[in-house]
Amino acid sequence: MRTYDLAPLYRATVGFDRIADLMDRVLSTEVAQPSYPPYNIEKTADDAYRISLAVAGFAEDELSVEVKENSLVVAAKRGDAAGDVTYLHRGIATRAFERRFQLADHIRVTGAAHENGMLHIDLVREVPEALKPRRIEIANAKTLNAKAVEHKSKKKAA
Repeated sequence: MRTYDLAPLYRATVGFDRIADLMDRVLSTEVAQPSYPPYNIEKTADDAYRISLAVAGFAEDELSVEVKENSLVVAAKRGDAAGDVTYLHRGIATRAFERRFQLADHIRVTGAAHENGMLHIDLVREVPEALKPRRIEIANAKTLNAKAVEHKSKKKAA
């Protein structure tokens, strides 16, 4: 297995710590990713997403959804209510789990719903007005010069 040294990236950049940390985390994790519980990620609109996890056998009070530092953490702890049951075959996995999703900047969790064995988590991207593109009107040179002269005359009068 190859290992990559990202130290030069840290020395040569300012303000990209989050990207470098994400790359370091991806490169350092093992190839085998947890596959339980299975999930889907859907794009429901231009700036809206939905994560759906198959959580059959879990009650709502056994599930938790938290957002910590741009990371969405979905966890489940199974109660021991069925401790006296003897299974002949146990094919439905109801083991405890913790699944993490890295969220991009300006992604906000708007809600979660549990129905028919599925946990649906809705997300929306809310880009601040200061970061949205804005159109700059192009003026001709005469109008621009007239505004500059008007601005100078107002300064002198004040």
